Amino acid sequence: MRIETRFLPQHLVEWEGAQELMSHVHRQIQQRTAPGSEFLGWLDYANKLSESQIVEMEEIAEEIREKADVLVVIGIGGSYLGAKAVIEALSPTFHRHPEVLFMGHHMSSEELVEVMEYIREKEYYVLVISKSGKTLEPAVSFRLLRRMVEEKYAGAASSRIIAITDASSGALRTLAGQKNYRTFTIPGDIGGRYSVHTPAGLLPIAVAGLSIREFLEGMREGVKEYSRAGLEENAAYRYALLRSRLLDEGKSVEILVNYHPKLLYLAEWFKQLFGESEGKEHKGIFPVSMINTTDLHSLGQYVQDGQRILFETVIDILRPKADIFIPSDSQDLDELNYLHGRDLHFINRKAMQATSLAHLEGGVPNILIEVEKLEERYLGKLMYFFMVSCAASGLLLGINPFNQPGVEAYKNNMFALLGKPGMEIETAEIEKKLNTQ
Repeated sequence: MRIETRFLPQHLVEWEGAQELMSHVHRQIQQRTAPGSEFLGWLDYANKLSESQIVEMEEIAEEIREKADVLVVIGIGGSYLGAKAVIEALSPTFHRHPEVLFMGHHMSSEELVEVMEYIREKEYYVLVISKSGKTLEPAVSFRLLRRMVEEKYAGAASSRIIAITDASSGALRTLAGQKNYRTFTIPGDIGGRYSVHTPAGLLPIAVAGLSIREFLEGMREGVKEYSRAGLEENAAYRYALLRSRLLDEGKSVEILVNYHPKLLYLAEWFKQLFGESEGKEHKGIFPVSMINTTDLHSLGQYVQDGQRILFETVIDILRPKADIFIPSDSQDLDELNYLHGRDLHFINRKAMQATSLAHLEGGVPNILIEVEKLEERYLGKLMYFFMVSCAASGLLLGINPFNQPGVEAYKNNMFALLGKPGMEIETAEIEKKLNTQ
């Protein structure tokens, strides 16, 4: 994996004089002196995960694959996005067995009812992921689905529910102990958006039939490569520095671009990772995403000619897992015979190169990240690359990249409006504000 900089203004890729700054960031991360350093457990977790833990996850995954049609994963934010990103990127689009469905990340009654009706006559397991067990969205879904499991499986219900939660405290840990659920631990020093290589991500990935060993191997390669201090040796630091320089030049919106629809949820994971890590103290780059060439026919006009506040990070997959060639046609009414014998991946990459050049010439710099292939090892390394880059980017901004204080504002308002006990004063104040808007 490497960063390609030919679609960037050349002054941005001059590293001379930047090493001292990045060495300071490096020391903050590796010596764990950065703001929020108590949440840096993800840095070397892939190396610390024991063989017995991996085997236990593989065995439970195999049990689910043998006995179930569906695994329902309940979680929100980092508790589900990492696993969903990997599963969607690497699994077949059709005919998956078992299906891995994700709930608890919204409060749409229509979708939840639809999922409940869909699984009612199927064989299923429920995997609930929550440190506290009290986050509203997953807690609501789990209360409803737990009742379904208990009604369907009666005395065997506990064997159909698996909990991933805090090691020793919280509502979910208490319930799991009471009900004798099988459990895995979310390490206390790892935040949700940095947790894809913990059981929260690994168990659903394994149930989907993917190799968590290969995924972890990619993570371990990332640990080795992206723990180096030198800018020339550490692509994650170069990416963080490029983002910082682009922000300094007024590029405050980053578009994560890919040319493969299967990477849709990798982009969603990326947006949470960077958005929740950087968006503090009125600072940070706003992350959005595009899937091209599809979105060139909707957002392409804006990118080419709209406000010059954009830059793009483009994921370039070098080798496809499958390809197809353009046939010849005797009439050639569509005038495509000039592409006869060309493979579609070649055409797709030429579209990418043409677009990056056009956008650069239109004032939208492009950073290309080359990934060899969509496989577990390469994807694990890519996700670790982004995690290290995100930590470094936050420190370059001078903020704590590991907390998320801003999300409490909507939660407090929501709980007050829902009439949560103990919030009567807040309820009255908020309802007064709403009634005077």
